[in-house]
Amino acid sequence: MDTPMRFQVTVDAERPHELAEWWAETLGWEVEPSNEEFIRKMVDEGFATEDQTMTYKGVLVWKGGAAINRPDGQRMLFQEGPEGRPGDPTTGPSMPERRHNRMHLDLRLGDADRDEVVATLIARGATKLWDGRQGPHTWVTMADPEGNEFCVA
Repeated sequence: MDTPMRFQVTVDAERPHELAEWWAETLGWEVEPSNEEFIRKMVDEGFATEDQTMTYKGVLVWKGGAAINRPDGQRMLFQEGPEGRPGDPTTGPSMPERRHNRMHLDLRLGDADRDEVVATLIARGATKLWDGRQGPHTWVTMADPEGNEFCVA
């Protein structure tokens, strides 16, 4: 392929709007604003139904998903999933039996203090799972409020 492809990361979520806000704050990104006029038009013209929408914090949104954006165009979509992750501590096996994600985000902190970042994320609802090490590289594996794993390095 000669042309580089663009992509977005999509995360299944029980509460996509809340999880999008959590990750937007974590990454320093922006929640993609809802286009209420477009949503109303889609419902009025029969391309969508009222039950596919909801009001979230006073704004009409698509019920099934929310996205966050970085100024350079990177995007993450949080979409409503039919069930919790198999490794989600609230719907799946207990922590010792957890099955980790097959793909996850690594947050590279640069000069930020990792312990401070981890403490802040825990205060905001994340869970510390374990400390990792490979050669000189260390990281902390965590789970977001819905149990999706990510690493802080």
